[in-house]
Amino acid sequence: MAIIALKAWYLREYEPIKELEKRPHDLRLSRNSLLKSGLRADFLDDIEEVSQSEWFQRYLQGDSIEFYIEGSGGYTIANIDLRSHEIYFAKQEVMAHLEPIIYFCYQTEFPDSSELLRDELQSVIEKLNQKSRLPIALKESHRLTDGPVRLDSTLMRSLRQSLLFVADTTAIAPNPAIPNQVLLSPTVCVEVGYALHSKRSEQILVAQMERTDLPGQFPLDLPSQQRLPFKDKSQLHKTLPTLVEAQLQRFNLFS
Repeated sequence: MAIIALKAWYLREYEPIKELEKRPHDLRLSRNSLLKSGLRADFLDDIEEVSQSEWFQRYLQGDSIEFYIEGSGGYTIANIDLRSHEIYFAKQEVMAHLEPIIYFCYQTEFPDSSELLRDELQSVIEKLNQKSRLPIALKESHRLTDGPVRLDSTLMRSLRQSLLFVADTTAIAPNPAIPNQVLLSPTVCVEVGYALHSKRSEQILVAQMERTDLPGQFPLDLPSQQRLPFKDKSQLHKTLPTLVEAQLQRFNLFS
């Protein structure tokens, strides 16, 4: 029976799958068994080559070693036996599934705040791309119809796969049912809810412009590091660039 070799790429740092598959693979595998939570395989490379590799040396030091295996997805090494050529992989969501985009969830009920955020995000991305090893793009929600947000849409997949989700949660009206509380755009709330469910907390940033005509309590219970209140364009310009770059540091994009 012929051996079907699978290519595997070592994930030393964030690298989207489209870029990952353009470079040479780091390991060749022959799969023995596939379970819901893991994979067992024999490596087909020379033992000496494997033992001297960067990823194996890091494995010996106790680091978590991530691989992307073609046709199967992301894994971490659970155990390895050089003598028998066996590797046990544990299934894990890896950052390679993310795309180098910042997803901006805007609202139309009070467009002033979204226009300020959009302009500043475009400026921030332009400056970051001057030192980023991967080009970062801005992708936005669309409000072309009055229909409901479809969670299985291409746009929601972009939200889920973005490096950073930024939402405009500026108040649009007072809450008639709860005194001293404001209402947010319902469409924005749907996307924020989906982001909270599908993304890590450090990949979410909600911004709200303070409105003197709409005082009230912010209705979402989020950590302070995920919130960006601002009064005007000047204050947003001072705070947003630093905050966005800090949120992207974990991807090791900047030289």
